[in-house]
Amino acid sequence: MFVTRDEHGVALTRDAAAARRAEVLAAAPAMRPESLGDPEFRKAHGVGHAYHAGAMANGIASARLVAAMARAGFLASFGAAGVVPAKLGEALAAIRREAPGRPFACNLIHSPSEPALERATVDACLRHEVRCVEASAFLDLTPEVVRYRVAGLDRAADGRIVARNRVIAKVSRAEVAEKFLRPAPESLVRALHEAGAITADQARWAAAVPMADDITAEADSGGHTDRRPLVVLLPALIAQRDRISREQAYAVPVRIGAAGGIGTPAAASAAFAMGAAYVVTGSINQSSVEADQSDAVKKLLAAAGAADTEMAPSSDMFELGVDVQVLKRGTMFPARARRLYDTYRSCAGLDAIPAAERADLERKVFQRSFDEVWDDCVRYFSERDPAQLERAEGNPKRRMALVFRWYLGRSSGWSMSAAPGRAADYQIWCGPAMGAFNEWASGTYLAAPGHRHVAELAAQIMRGAAFSARVSQLRAAGVRLPARCTTYVPVPLGEATR
Repeated sequence: MFVTRDEHGVALTRDAAAARRAEVLAAAPAMRPESLGDPEFRKAHGVGHAYHAGAMANGIASARLVAAMARAGFLASFGAAGVVPAKLGEALAAIRREAPGRPFACNLIHSPSEPALERATVDACLRHEVRCVEASAFLDLTPEVVRYRVAGLDRAADGRIVARNRVIAKVSRAEVAEKFLRPAPESLVRALHEAGAITADQARWAAAVPMADDITAEADSGGHTDRRPLVVLLPALIAQRDRISREQAYAVPVRIGAAGGIGTPAAASAAFAMGAAYVVTGSINQSSVEADQSDAVKKLLAAAGAADTEMAPSSDMFELGVDVQVLKRGTMFPARARRLYDTYRSCAGLDAIPAAERADLERKVFQRSFDEVWDDCVRYFSERDPAQLERAEGNPKRRMALVFRWYLGRSSGWSMSAAPGRAADYQIWCGPAMGAFNEWASGTYLAAPGHRHVAELAAQIMRGAAFSARVSQLRAAGVRLPARCTTYVPVPLGEATR
């Protein structure tokens, strides 16, 4: 694009011959969506764009969603958190069947209260030869994430150590990022070797490679988040990566991507401009056609504004006081979840809850008695993780936590199934990016949830990001553009774009 001046005045043209006949005031080179971000990300993951659709738990980031993204040349993670092992295996097999030979990832969420689930996820990924996991919510490295990484180490024909099992670590704190920027701890590697989980060669090679290939700087996202500002977090992690890469003398530095608040082309373009190797979307994909979320919730998401989110206690880290960001518009879940956590903090067990408070919780929140809920917990954990029941034996506080976690865990399932009578209890993981997307899409074909196919959202975000980058280049050259020329308006792909 050339900005020229001749006897007729100032003009914009894409005609190079015309530009040569006039005075060129500024120029912006051609920019394709595929050229954004780090080319090494695209090469390493075998995809066409530096774009990643992050995991959404309970299979909301469904096999269908992941396969659709894979077929379109984008990376996506299956939302394995909260999915029982048998269902996880079925989902991974379905992705391979629907997108044969295409790369994809599986979420590996840190589960301090349910370590058996973390182990089962790694087992499934190794069994199905899943070559990439998105490690999220980790506070420290665990034997399972180290096992996945190190079990994929091999030596190439030219002598290089290669990591066939790739790890994308989603973090929001520098101290956690450092653990993934460095090699696996020698103590964990030694224990894995002694247990026969890795070979002697792999144990030796582990000291030469970082724990992650990519680290996603997770800012103000939906679900688990510290709500960190991206403009602070991303540069800090890039600087940290550069320092550790020099210290460790890695042949290939760890790539740093950006997540949290990425819901519009302008946001993606800004992240790339700050040095992000790739961008990650989450909340906006939950409203897509392929997401395993109910139509009722997709309508709520499509009506959300940027201020319609709130922090609420999480199910998987309830006892630790960890929060997740959820949609507050159209649901009472945030207030009810906070009430349960406050009760947990103030009472030694279920029997210590004042009678009036207990009756109110059973009637309004649980819609059943605590005894009935506990019976459900026994049936659930007997199949899924019996150790949870063993730890609750003789421990009233622990038993109360499991009962309260029943509500927190079931609430996301109620939203996915649009359970009758439970609309006020829907737990909908969501960040402000959803509202930003809705504002950008307003008045276009993407305003309707039925038009939000996940791969098309990705293509429009990346196409618009390239457009925004070119606008920024012209502005940096001193060009003042009319407002109508600076906004990317999405139209169905295949039609002429405006």
